[in-house]
Amino acid sequence: MPDYPSAFQVYDEAAHTILGGHPKLELLLENNDCPWAHEAGVFIAESNTLFVTSNQYPHPETNQKHIHISCITLPSSVDNTETTCTEITTNDVPLANGGVNYKDGILFCAQGSLTTPGGLAYMPLPSNHTSSTSYSSELLITSYHDRPFNSPNDVVIHSDGSIWFTDPIYGSEQGIRPLPQLPNQVYRFDPRTRGIRAVADGFGRPNGICFSPDEQICYITDTDWIHGDGTTDGTRASHIYAFDVKTYSGQPFLINRRLFAMADVGIPDGIKCDVYGNVYSGCGDGVNIWSPGGVLLAKILVHGGVANFCFGKDGQLFLLNETKLWRAQIASSHKGALLGL
Repeated sequence: MPDYPSAFQVYDEAAHTILGGHPKLELLLENNDCPWAHEAGVFIAESNTLFVTSNQYPHPETNQKHIHISCITLPSSVDNTETTCTEITTNDVPLANGGVNYKDGILFCAQGSLTTPGGLAYMPLPSNHTSSTSYSSELLITSYHDRPFNSPNDVVIHSDGSIWFTDPIYGSEQGIRPLPQLPNQVYRFDPRTRGIRAVADGFGRPNGICFSPDEQICYITDTDWIHGDGTTDGTRASHIYAFDVKTYSGQPFLINRRLFAMADVGIPDGIKCDVYGNVYSGCGDGVNIWSPGGVLLAKILVHGGVANFCFGKDGQLFLLNETKLWRAQIASSHKGALLGL
């Protein structure tokens, strides 16, 4: 049995194929001034950069709840850890949260504010992939048939061009949004037709979302274990649900909802698949890894947990730990299904 570093905890023999012979966890960046490394985690291969969103914190000038977006220039190779972080500005992304690669840029979930609706915001990146501190963006959608979204949380793109996203009521509970006008639901938005459908309900707090590599399964995390006021309850869901994606009359539906896994520490927040269909989620003790059959295979332990993360190239994962950014190296063959890099 391989002698792994203590950060890599194995629960099943199948984990050895995923972790490889020499897994590694390294701290790339730390800044304790604010919780700058919270959500999104969008890797841009062309510029070797990572875009992340902060957690809420009091703005130093206004003392109002604030979230900012950062662009991180990653190390040039796996042999060094030189990393820089630059705060950026962009319009029309009120209180950003989750994000995903989209067209020639990034699609952010904008939670909205007490006076500005949330929704999906597209931020194009420069065609030459040069770094900048200022970007333009636009809100693509802010409501479900004129009922404003609660506080969009995470988003994924289907190969047919449609956008799937979660919309829990955390914003209202945290005092950044008015009272909800919609249930805790998951939506599918088709930018070509402007059509939007509610595709899944029955959640306490729907949060992370991703597809299996063949897009036959949709995974959605339910983080009802913790509410926006910080209260927790061990009897509430800290679960990942799996749905089959089936097409009827030309439209996809999520059917056969089933419990895929439960996080035993904290909540399963951000969620991704690798190219083999293994499921990774940021949890209260780090990144947990399950087989496609729901068996817990391994954990990458990070003190304080991981809200979100993303794959880089060749088995690299970038883990967001509020005030720290970590890089984990697993087997190079276990690439992220989202980008296939």
